[in-house]
Amino acid sequence: MTDTPWEPPLAGTETQQLVGALERLRATFRWKADGLDEDGLAATVGVSSLTLGGLLKHLAWVEALTFRAKLHGDPLGPEWDDAPWDDDPDWEFSSAAADTPATLYARYDAAVTDARDALQKALDHGGLDRAVHLTGPDDEPVSLRRLVCDLVEEYGRHTGHADLIREYVDGRTGEDPPAGWSPT
Repeated sequence: MTDTPWEPPLAGTETQQLVGALERLRATFRWKADGLDEDGLAATVGVSSLTLGGLLKHLAWVEALTFRAKLHGDPLGPEWDDAPWDDDPDWEFSSAAADTPATLYARYDAAVTDARDALQKALDHGGLDRAVHLTGPDDEPVSLRRLVCDLVEEYGRHTGHADLIREYVDGRTGEDPPAGWSPT
């Protein structure tokens, strides 16, 4: 094991490259959000209401949505299924301010752990070409490859947001976590 386990292989299979890119983005995002108190997780930049706490909760929801609902058609769980989405479509972002830092980090870390397990099982049983529960507008099949690519895109967008917010909070900058880093 290297001291940068999130680094994708320099030359790998398509699966290794896609999963490696996802893991690198997950690690970079988590590093950008790591170790903050309530004020740090609630900080905003300019007129945006986006916070690192909101991003932690949102990406936990996206992980569950992707690897429970879209992959298998399973419910997301009471935490998400019972949320007041009809009253507040951005509930995961707006409600994060009421969560403690420990809750936000634990929810995110657990969602990623569950998603990793679900992804590996799906890869072991059909690979990237495997059809998932989600279908397209005309009921055309959706592949696991599409889910992974969509999640890479989602993390790319939000890791950029996290980069700007974290620099504002305490000046932390950088493209990747430093060697040997692990979440606090």
